[in-house]
Amino acid sequence: MTGQPQLEVLAPGAHAALQDAGRHGLRRVGVPWAGALDPRLMRLANALAGQPPQAAVIEAVDGGLRLAARQGPVRLAVAGDAVLDLQTADGRRAVPAWCALTLQDGEVLTLRSLRRGRLAAVAVQGLAPAPVLGSASTYARAGLGGVQGRALRAGDVLPVAAAGPGPNLHLPQPPAWNDGPIRAVPGPQADHFDAAALAAFTTTAWRLTADADRMGVRLDGPALQHAGAREIVSDATVPGSVQVPGNGLPIVLLADAQTAGGYPKIATVVSADLPRVAQLRPGATLHFQFVDVAAAEALARAAEAETRALLASLRPWWPGGLDIEALYTGNLVSGMLHALAPASHPDLD
Repeated sequence: MTGQPQLEVLAPGAHAALQDAGRHGLRRVGVPWAGALDPRLMRLANALAGQPPQAAVIEAVDGGLRLAARQGPVRLAVAGDAVLDLQTADGRRAVPAWCALTLQDGEVLTLRSLRRGRLAAVAVQGLAPAPVLGSASTYARAGLGGVQGRALRAGDVLPVAAAGPGPNLHLPQPPAWNDGPIRAVPGPQADHFDAAALAAFTTTAWRLTADADRMGVRLDGPALQHAGAREIVSDATVPGSVQVPGNGLPIVLLADAQTAGGYPKIATVVSADLPRVAQLRPGATLHFQFVDVAAAEALARAAEAETRALLASLRPWWPGGLDIEALYTGNLVSGMLHALAPASHPDLD
């Protein structure tokens, strides 16, 4: 079968959608950012697959995603602590995450589960969905971006460019998992809470409820008492805003969050830690820690430096574990024996 290569979605798993760096500059007219919940995963996956850093990826939530190459080979890469297997004409075998691989026509890649976290990014070489308002990110509530403005479904077919030449890349040391507290800057309505509520915010082990999606996650724990009115005149929100509605239980807003709201915001999660919130599963617990703006900026710079170091550490590899760079750069000639050397040669003694 010939023609433009395609990637068919055989099963979307729990949830899968196309996401890129997001739809920025339009919050003033009510359009959320959307975009990847974990931008580092997006950038690493794209680098592995030979895509631009902010190109659209398939953002998978939990396991169950199944993808098949059609009409030719498709090169892709999975970033995330994923358990993967590849179905070929010779049978099924496990393949590693954090590396590029090429699916031949008819081969199927399955993301079975995630060992830690709940997000993975699948970058596909040559995947370039049409942008809507400057981004291909899926914002399903308004039917923007992605595939017909919705999450992926079984039977969706994504056209891609033919797999190009170049080495397969892998990430030798994936990002470390951070179990520390979620850092947050107080406010902008911290004055709507008394000292006891502010202390409880940082000392409570908050549990993520099942009421969680790309818009935000609700937390369960002791109700935080408002010092005054339980609502405010609606003002701007951003991903990371921690709203406290009338029931006193915080809501952490994520990428698809509304652009304005009328609940007081006790804190704003720093950008470096917001992907960690998005990675947590319902039932997990988290602690908050207050930091000032200067510390939040320092954390953002440190996170960017770490991401760049990870990108710089990508190395060629060969399926099966052969390190191509080591093979090419190692001294493979020194010490070789001459097949016709006499028996008295010192190297043969």
